Amino acid sequence: MTASKAKTLSSLFKTAVKKATKESSSLPSGDKPLKQFVLSLDTSSAPSSSPSTSSGSFRIRSPQPTKNPANDGSLHSWLLQPASASENSIGGFTDELHSILCTGPAESSKDIEKMMDNGSSLGRVLNIPWLSNASNYNISFRRKELSRERKQKWVFKKTQSGRFNRLIKMCGDKLGTKATIEFFDKMGRDTGLKEYNALIAVCLEKARTSNDEDDALEHMSEAFKTFKKMRERGFQVEEGTYGPFLMYFIDMGMVEEFFFFCGPIKEGNPSSVTRLGYYEMLLWIGVNNEEKIQELCNCIVAADEEDDFKLKENYLLALCESGRKDIMQLLEVIDITRISSVNVAANIFESLGRLSFDSFAEKFLWTLKNNDYKMADISRVIFSYVSAIPNLAVEDLFLKFKSLHMKFEITPSSASYEKLITYCCDLHKVHFALDIVDQMCEEGLSLSIEMLHSILHASEENYEYNLVRRIYSLIGCHNVKPTRETFRSMINLSVKMKDFNGAYAMLDDLKKLNIPPTSTIYNTILAGYFRESNISGAMMVLKQMESEDVKPDSHTYSYLIANCNCEEDITKYYKAMMAAGIQVTKHIFMALINAYTACGQIEKAKQVVLDKGIPFNSLNEIKGALASALACSGMMPDALNIYKEIKQNGGTLEPKPVISLIEHFTSEGDVNILVQLLEELHDPDYWFDGCCRAVVHCVTNKHLRLALELLKQLKVEFHKDDLALDAVFDEVFSVIAERQPNDLQIGLALLQAMKDEIGLTPSRKSLDFLLASCVNAKDLQSSLLIWREYQAAGLHCNVLTFLRMYQALLASGDPKSAKTLLTKIPTEDPHVRCIIKACQMTYVQSTSSKMKKQKVQKKNKTWNTTPMK
Repeated sequence: MTASKAKTLSSLFKTAVKKATKESSSLPSGDKPLKQFVLSLDTSSAPSSSPSTSSGSFRIRSPQPTKNPANDGSLHSWLLQPASASENSIGGFTDELHSILCTGPAESSKDIEKMMDNGSSLGRVLNIPWLSNASNYNISFRRKELSRERKQKWVFKKTQSGRFNRLIKMCGDKLGTKATIEFFDKMGRDTGLKEYNALIAVCLEKARTSNDEDDALEHMSEAFKTFKKMRERGFQVEEGTYGPFLMYFIDMGMVEEFFFFCGPIKEGNPSSVTRLGYYEMLLWIGVNNEEKIQELCNCIVAADEEDDFKLKENYLLALCESGRKDIMQLLEVIDITRISSVNVAANIFESLGRLSFDSFAEKFLWTLKNNDYKMADISRVIFSYVSAIPNLAVEDLFLKFKSLHMKFEITPSSASYEKLITYCCDLHKVHFALDIVDQMCEEGLSLSIEMLHSILHASEENYEYNLVRRIYSLIGCHNVKPTRETFRSMINLSVKMKDFNGAYAMLDDLKKLNIPPTSTIYNTILAGYFRESNISGAMMVLKQMESEDVKPDSHTYSYLIANCNCEEDITKYYKAMMAAGIQVTKHIFMALINAYTACGQIEKAKQVVLDKGIPFNSLNEIKGALASALACSGMMPDALNIYKEIKQNGGTLEPKPVISLIEHFTSEGDVNILVQLLEELHDPDYWFDGCCRAVVHCVTNKHLRLALELLKQLKVEFHKDDLALDAVFDEVFSVIAERQPNDLQIGLALLQAMKDEIGLTPSRKSLDFLLASCVNAKDLQSSLLIWREYQAAGLHCNVLTFLRMYQALLASGDPKSAKTLLTKIPTEDPHVRCIIKACQMTYVQSTSSKMKKQKVQKKNKTWNTTPMK
């Protein structure tokens, strides 16, 4: 939401407060708690702006309202406009906020009952049966299937909270906060503090990201209603509740509203006063009020009471997180040993590293060491400090980490080492992470299996599959007890590097540990054989599963069906699956689509999506698989029709089908559809992949203007990744080099636009591909132009560059210049001599042969035209 919209909300907020304050006196005397709540929201009751103390402790100070004539004028002009739909909705928001502050609990609790009684859309949504055909669906099996699917991909962090928040967000998006609360009530789940906080976060996020003023105001109204309902139900106002509100006000620069909201927070939770100091400091930092920042720092320098220290700690924490150097004033007087928790201390040391305050860091470390601070905690803050030092390579960071431990005679803790290993994995330094593991083992520290799981995951993410052997050796040498998940990850990496013997060796070790293998592990090997088109190997896996009495699951059959070569095999495996009592999952539906399409049974593939057994929440994903299969089969119009149908029904396409549609987009298609498809990709990696493919399509089909627009977007999104941008242009110019000679002009135009409009310098590979295009086109002038581009880009010509230019000169019919250039090419390498000889045979001899042929033809022509005597 823009600043102007925030100002509008600010004005409406104040209007509702005035109405609430005015009418609070008319509340029934028996409703005392609500009356107190309303009175606590009155801005006039906020503390004064001057620093004050109460019982020796500092309190949050509210500033005098700062009037901005420009703001008042613009809002005044807006209010004088004729009545409109926007005005009505804004006025409705003011009334709603007034109702929130003034309506009693009994009255407000009737809102949803009226909606249900009136047959509203909410009533209809909540009364829809969850499983209309429950008798035909094995719920117990489905639960097992879902559990199995969740275990397919290893997750390296606690995701319960994340999953719950996603559920709340989905319900809030579809039903609204009020209906979501009723939804949980109907499902027999009490709405607790966790649910309320999640709903408030959803509303505030929607208000923050909305580009529509009315929509943003509506979401803020819902957030305030939910906050009020929490208090009515007796929940205490904790930081998890008030923090998002205050951060919203801070981000929007709403100073008065910030202090207005602090009133009910202090009333509902008096112990939060010192914590509010953290948000107050962030507020003044956010609005760049240097005077107030300095005031807060000055007023606590001399104070030393316990409450004062907690406030000082929160001020310091806010300054540290914002990266300001103002912390020096507080660092001089702070007693690091009185910091309330190691987490706060870690944040302070992280700021010291980020600001390169080495002297303060060492001073605090000596203080902690001399005051018998826990060694493990000191080790943790050392990591926080060194990991925040800017422009420090991982290797240098580790040396700094070790040297500080040695200097202060501290033994690195396992927890610090684990944080260091995670840091390396995040930076794709997996080899160095394993070096740190070796260091840990040498020092006799315990090695957790979770740490190895994170390294296995990073190895897969970075395509360094061969590291599985080193990890496997670590497990054996240091007596680490692996789990079934450990073996699954290692077998998966071995299969991806096509080391099936190594995978089977790990499978044997799994059995030796009396850990029975599961279908998931066998499926990993099965999928690997199918990727290599090794059908006999895949059949061998099935026989082993049978001998080990491991039952195939839905994923097993999905692999089998998807790799069928004929319709008879599809039917055979499908019947076997049904006979085994395995329900049809979305993976089976998608496998059927791919199998029928591969067999040429397009109509049967289309019939799959009409199956009534498809779960509603999987329908779009399965339709996306059909669109992808049709696109790969050359049926692009049908694939796009499915995409349009999904969009018309309000659905979205998964990233992989979108990439497939872009990749197989035909030259006859409307290129604007490419732009629409790119808008479906929200993940940066998928968007980068899709955009690169779209650029290649545009260049191939001579849509140069759209290609340039997409390249500009790539420059904006990945301006910090020069290697990625170079790779895109290299790919584009390689496509030009492989095509017809007349495409050279497109390449030259793209090169000029790359320099003038996008502001990039071509890489050596890009120029090499363009020079190859000049060879194909036998264009001497373009060859000389590209030759000069090497010099302009500051690229020294290497042997390959000389050879390409030599080839271009010969192909263009300039043997004299080619002979001169040949003297500069080092010929010690036999491969270089071989290339030179091949060029001479291709161009020099063919040219002389052609000239000789032309000479003979001319002579014959002269002989035939000479009159006989």
